[in-house]
This record gives sequence, C-alpha cells and structure tokens, in this order.
Amino acid sequence: MARIVMADDGVVFDGKSLEHSPLGGVESAFINLAEALAGKGHEVLAYNNCEAPLSYKGVEWIPIKNGLPEKADLYIANRGDKLILGMPKAKRTVFWIHNPARYLMKWRYLWKLAVKRPTMIFGGEYHASTFPSWLNIWEKVIIPLGLPDIFCDAAPVSKAPASRAIFVSNPLRGLDWLLDLWEKRIKPYAPEAEIHVFSGATVYNLKDEKKNQQMKAVLEKAEKMADAGVKIRTPVMKTKLLEEMQKSRVLLYRGDINETFCLAVGEAQAAGVPAVVKPIGSVTERVVHGLTGIVADDDEAFAQAAVKLLTDDDEWHYMKNGAIATQRDWRWDNAAEAFEMLIPKQ
Repeated sequence: MARIVMADDGVVFDGKSLEHSPLGGVESAFINLAEALAGKGHEVLAYNNCEAPLSYKGVEWIPIKNGLPEKADLYIANRGDKLILGMPKAKRTVFWIHNPARYLMKWRYLWKLAVKRPTMIFGGEYHASTFPSWLNIWEKVIIPLGLPDIFCDAAPVSKAPASRAIFVSNPLRGLDWLLDLWEKRIKPYAPEAEIHVFSGATVYNLKDEKKNQQMKAVLEKAEKMADAGVKIRTPVMKTKLLEEMQKSRVLLYRGDINETFCLAVGEAQAAGVPAVVKPIGSVTERVVHGLTGIVADDDEAFAQAAVKLLTDDDEWHYMKNGAIATQRDWRWDNAAEAFEMLIPKQ
C-alpha cells in the first residue's frame, strides 16, 4: 500500500470535527477523503492546523506547523498556494482545488504551479471549465466529491413531510434573492409552507469583515420574515442535518457561479430530497431535471416548481423516488479509488 500525505493550511479541524460541530464543505471533503483512503489500507498522514496530533479512523492527524515529511508516494496539496512546493521529493503531487480556478491567476500561484506542474484536481465539468484554456501545461483530472454514507444509506421517507422547504448554504449565495421570491411568488400559493434556513457565519470562518457584515444583513432580513414562514435555524452537524432534510419536501437554492460542486444539494439528493435550482454554477450536475428536481430557467419557473413540490404529494413522491434511485452512486469510496489511480506504480 502507498504512503499518502494530505496537507491543508486553512482553518482548525481534525478527524473528529465532523462529529461535534458544523463544518465547511472543503474541510468535510478533506476528512472524508483521508478516511476513505485509509480504509483502503494506505498509510494516510493528514497535516493541517489541528490543535494536537490525533490517530483516528486509520488517519494520522499531525499539526502542519511541525513541517511536512520528506517523502510520499502521493502528496495531495489542498487549495493553499504555500503547499504546492511542500514536498519536492514526493513521487507525485496533486493540487486539489475547490473554488473556481480563476483565483489561480495570481503570481503567487502561477510561479509555483509552473515550477511543480502538479496534477490539477477539479470537482466537475463546470469547475474544470473555470480553468483558463490557455493554461494547458498541467494535467487536469475531474474527481467529484464523494457523498457521505450517512446520506446515501438513509432509509427513504415514505410519507410526504409537512409543507417545508430548506436552505443550506452560505447566505451570500442567493439567500436574499430567495427570500424575496419566497415572499412574493411562493408563500402566497403555498400558505402553509415554511422555509427553514440553516446558515450562519460560524461555518464559513470568514476573515473578510465586509462579507461578514453582508452576511449579517441577509440573516437579519430573514429573521424579520417570521410571519412569512421563514425560520432561522442554527447550523448543525451532519447527523442532525440529515434529520432536518428528511423533514423537508424540497431544497431551494438558486446556485452560484462560485459553486463548483455544491455538497449541500448533493447530500440532499442522496437523502431523497428533491431540489429546485437555476442553471448557475455546478448545481445542474447535481440535479436531474424532471426526475430528481427542477432546473428552472427563470424566477417564475423556479417559484412554480417550488410551490408544486410543497403542495403536490404525487410530484414529491415521484422526485423523491428519482433521487433515491439515481443520486447515491458516487460516494467517498469511489472518489478514493479515483485518487488511487494517481499513485505512481511501484
């Protein structure tokens, strides 16, 4: 088996973080991939800003401040430019990015990429399309994020839930737009409906004070819309999120150009929750139009689809069953197998 070193120099987390607190999608992906690779028998060393060393689920978590080891069969540098050149003696280096690739067009990234020429890992077709075509000197590989077993193995809900929608994303990714649409075009035609908003600044660890203030303003707007059935909820860990998703008839999300995979939509689909989205960013890769949800071309179509799923049991059952049948096939074990293909042959 191979020695695999994974490195991240972002926020503080470790292998147990998913079990006791909400966590961002990138951090969740890092943990899940590490555990899936360890489950295949590889030696997996995860270097990040964890507070202390930890051996958990076959993964060795090590504070990155202690420095990276000298050698590895596969080195996975996660998103940060300072990591690209971190292991010059690794047999193969891959650079796993999660945001639209336009952010790489900065000198601090470009010179390191040019020196190392790592294999670039993208989460989907849309994500890969954000990489400038003229930068064709790197190998590009698409490996979608896996979906956690907890969502894929969840027992399907047999009875249609109450008329409830759910929003699970960064409030700066279309929540303001959704609240207006909800108040004017959805709630009047589904008077018993509620929308539960699981969102907040704590999950995203934003250092940009301007964005924090913008986020606060959107959430304050939502708090004032209780009479319109808007319920602000505290972000929750995955086990609780699954319960809340399965109490909902539909996930509503416009999509965002910065969304390169959309784990929230993927998890909801795997749990059997239909979704209504617009053809923006990567969300069209998560939803099968007409079978597991609706990809709406305009605001009116979005609102009509939301109302139908909130009020029509037959429509909900059809799309719930479609999601269960088609959206559970790509898990972290599959993603780990794709990463295994990048390990150099002995």
